[in-house]
Amino acid sequence: MTSHTHQTASTQYVEAKGIRFAYRRFGKTGGVPLVFNIHFTGTTDHWDPAVTDGFARDREVILFNNAGISSSSGEVPESIEEMAANAAGFIKALGLAQVDVLGFSMGGLIAQELALAEPQLVRRLILVGTGPRSGEAMVSLTPEAQDIFGASYAEPDHLWLRVHFSPSEASQAAGRKFLQRFRLRSENRDPEANEKVAPAQLAALAKWGTPRENPYDYLKALTQPTLVVNGDNDVIIYSINSWILQQNIPNAQLILYPDANHGSLYQYPERFVKHVTQFLSESGQDA
Repeated sequence: MTSHTHQTASTQYVEAKGIRFAYRRFGKTGGVPLVFNIHFTGTTDHWDPAVTDGFARDREVILFNNAGISSSSGEVPESIEEMAANAAGFIKALGLAQVDVLGFSMGGLIAQELALAEPQLVRRLILVGTGPRSGEAMVSLTPEAQDIFGASYAEPDHLWLRVHFSPSEASQAAGRKFLQRFRLRSENRDPEANEKVAPAQLAALAKWGTPRENPYDYLKALTQPTLVVNGDNDVIIYSINSWILQQNIPNAQLILYPDANHGSLYQYPERFVKHVTQFLSESGQDA
């Protein structure tokens, strides 16, 4: 067990594919590590410590910035497939033969591609607040997302109250607690993503969301046991997309949390950690 936590883990670097990847690694060593893939414009510091430290009690946690994000070098690719290839290069550069992969929002698209391209590398898959290729309203940001990201906020962090939480009093209260945890790490935080990141990521999202024939057939090749998680009213990537994932991935189960928007894992961190830990610990489904 490392003595470090989300708050104290140092930023390390590893070279792969000509990119210097920044990452943090902490938790209980010896098992299959859990690699996190973050959302649109997010960095390692956009994860909730209640989630990362919750998992770190039982397993090793690896957070990283993909190419061109924050403290990692390189350019942000304009395709999800290239982002996934970079993620695979990063994981292999750490000398890991097998990992579990968690992808949140855009990170969930990368996680799908990673699992498809590297089936021996990815043991189990957790897809949170995300969707399939050509999913419902995924060719561009949803109208709600455009409104949320286009608005101005007295405090920049308040953006996340609208992105991740529903308008209800209970959800917004959970959001304010999340923001307190979000800022717990005050030293050596990752720089925010620069102005080149969002346009490149939006271009990749547009290609992913473009309508095509039989768009969900690719999901049949995702043979890993998969847990799909979302809020019951996600306005960033509509919740119906989580249902589509579960219906088309051969070995998938779905959890929807009540009165929850895009960041259901941040609204119910203890419940989320418990459900995912149970899923990762199950036996008999890997054959």
